[in-house]
Amino acid sequence: MENQEEPSQKTKERWRKDPNNWIWGMFYYNKEDKRLLPPKRIPYMGWTVNFANRNSVFLFVFTMLLIILFVVIMTKINK
Repeated sequence: MENQEEPSQKTKERWRKDPNNWIWGMFYYNKEDKRLLPPKRIPYMGWTVNFANRNSVFLFVFTMLLIILFVVIMTKINK
């Protein structure tokens, strides 16, 4: 079984700053990074989805579906 050690803070920072991990400068894609929601390029702006992490993408899709469902339900209630 593979040893899944937590990467160091220095490694995480290197991943965040590496332009090769950002598609079009906006979408984070790093197969090595197992975090669900890594920080954005500018950390004080919040977190982003790691599109290379299946669980992270699932969380993103699930959240979007919940928002859409909420809007649909609220629209029907307010008619």
